[in-house]
Amino acid sequence: MKKIQSITQKFIDFILKISKKIFPKKLYDIEEKFLSVEVVLYIVFGVLTTIVNIGVFSLLTYAFKLEENISNIIAIIAAVLFAYFTNKDLVFNSQAVTLKQKSGEFIKFMIGRAFTMIVEMLGFFLLFNILGIQKLISKTLITIIVIILNFFISKFFAFKKK
Repeated sequence: MKKIQSITQKFIDFILKISKKIFPKKLYDIEEKFLSVEVVLYIVFGVLTTIVNIGVFSLLTYAFKLEENISNIIAIIAAVLFAYFTNKDLVFNSQAVTLKQKSGEFIKFMIGRAFTMIVEMLGFFLLFNILGIQKLISKTLITIIVIILNFFISKFFAFKKK
């Protein structure tokens, strides 16, 4: 885990070194403030979570000929579990030791994901059905909001440091 964080920090330092030369100071300062090991790893494992979701869905529907809705539910569960373990161990470095602490984190993580699922459903309905924003734009906007919410929920609720 420390090796992944060390490599990620070196990558960030490299990006910031280049950015300092090409971006205006104000933009560089913003990038420097928000570009952290946690954020980069959250993005990396978020992309991998998406690949797990689509991969499991594709495998179940195409290779095993499982019905699409059932495949989608299984894919979502697999992706959320993948996200939980990678966020817990690699992104936020959970300090939970006891079964009670680990169970508490898991429950909080799942509550957070359930909350953002509701936000996503209501947000899409509002943007697409009420405000009439094109469906792909609505989906993209609400997905960005959900990703940001999931980061903060994981950092400050599910895996908060003592």
